[in-house]
Amino acid sequence: MDDLKLIMDAAEDRKDLITFMNQQVWSFAEPGFREYKSAEVLIKALEDAGFTVEKVIAGIETAFVARFGHGRPVIGITAEYDALPGLSQECGCNEKKPIAGQAYGHGCGHCALGSGSVGAAIIVSDWLRKTGAEGTIELYGTPAEEGGFGKVFMAREHCFDHLDMCFSWHPGDSNAAMAARLVGNLCVRFTFHGKAAHAAASPQSGRSALDACELMNVGVNYLREHVIDKARIHYAYLDAGGQAPNVVQDHAALLYYMRAPKMYQSREIYGRISDIARGAALMTGTDVDIRIVGGLCDLIPNATAQTILSDAFVATGGPDFDEEDYAIARSFMDILPAEKKAEIIKRGAMMNRISEEEFAARPLNTAVIPFAREQMNMIVTASTDVGDVSYITPTAQVNAATCIPGTPVHTWEHTAM
Repeated sequence: MDDLKLIMDAAEDRKDLITFMNQQVWSFAEPGFREYKSAEVLIKALEDAGFTVEKVIAGIETAFVARFGHGRPVIGITAEYDALPGLSQECGCNEKKPIAGQAYGHGCGHCALGSGSVGAAIIVSDWLRKTGAEGTIELYGTPAEEGGFGKVFMAREHCFDHLDMCFSWHPGDSNAAMAARLVGNLCVRFTFHGKAAHAAASPQSGRSALDACELMNVGVNYLREHVIDKARIHYAYLDAGGQAPNVVQDHAALLYYMRAPKMYQSREIYGRISDIARGAALMTGTDVDIRIVGGLCDLIPNATAQTILSDAFVATGGPDFDEEDYAIARSFMDILPAEKKAEIIKRGAMMNRISEEEFAARPLNTAVIPFAREQMNMIVTASTDVGDVSYITPTAQVNAATCIPGTPVHTWEHTAM
C-alpha cells in the first residue's frame, strides 16, 4: 500500500474525531491564555492516540507539546484554539445572532485550525506506526494567537529550536499555499495620568488624560502620510476615563498596533508615535506611561517547506464537502448584494473550472491552487506569531476553504460558517 493511500485511509478513520474536536472547541469559544477546556479536548485526543504530552510550556497554562515517534526528521505542527471577543454567533445562522451568555466566538476559525492540526499529527502517527518509519512528529498547542502571541513566548524558551521543519494551516475561503510574507507587529499601551476636577465649576484645576488621548490620535493620523506604504497603524481605547462628561478625566489609555514588513520598521514607527504621545502629554499637562505589551516578527516563507506542503495538498485534494455544507453556503450567498454574489460565482467557477450554474449550486472552493515561487515576493499586511517560528526553522502554511469566497475573518459570518 502506498503512502498516499495510508494517509487517506487514516484521515477517513479519524474524520469523526476531528469533527468532534472542532465542534467542542467552537462551542467553548475561550479567550487567549484561558483556553482550558479547548486544550483539554485536544490533549485527550493526542494522549488517546499514544502521544506523550508535556503541559504548561513557557509558563503558559494552556500551552503544550505532544510527541510521537523517534529519531529524525523532527517535524512540528502548530495548533491554535483561541476565540475572539464580541463574535459570539449561532452556528449556521445567516443573520447576526449571538449566543446568550457567550461573549467570544471563533471568527478566525481557530477551532478548526487546532482540531485539524491535531488530526494531522495523529494521522502522521498512524502512518509512522504502520510503516515503522523513523521520525518524530510534534504537535504544538500554541495559545492566544489573537493578540497574546503565545508562540513568541514559546520561541523565547527555545521550544522550536530542534525542529527540522514546521507546518501550519488556516481556515479561509480558498485552498492554496500561504506563501506571502506577513508583516511584523508591535503592540504598545499608552496610559495617560492627569488631574480630576469638576468640568463646569473648576475646569482650570483639571488636567485631562482623555484630551491627551485625543490629541495623540490626531497626531498619529497626521503621521500616517509619512510612513512606508506597507505600514499599518491601528488603535483602540482601553480606558476612556469614565462616563461622566462633567468630570475632567484623570486617567485614559490607548492600545496601538504598529505593523510593518520588518520589526525594525515597526520599532521606528513606535519611536515616532511615542514622541507624539509625549507631545500630547506636554500639551495637556499630563503624564504618559509607555509600555510595550507584545510583538511578533514578520513571517518568512520557506520555498522548500512550502513546496512539500503544497505538493501534499495537491495530491490529497481539496475539502470533500457534503450537501449540508453546500446548503449553509448557499444561505450565506443569499444575503449578499446581487452584484457581489455574481462576482463570487464568476470567480469561483473559473477557479474550480466548472460552470457558473454549478458553482452557484455549490459555492465553496474545492480546487487546490499549487504553490508558485512568485507568491513569496508578495507582502500581506496581516500578522501572525507563526512568524517567530519561521525565524527559527523552515516553516510553511496553507489555506483551506471553510466558508464562501469573500467571507472576511474576524466577523460573525466567519464564526457562523
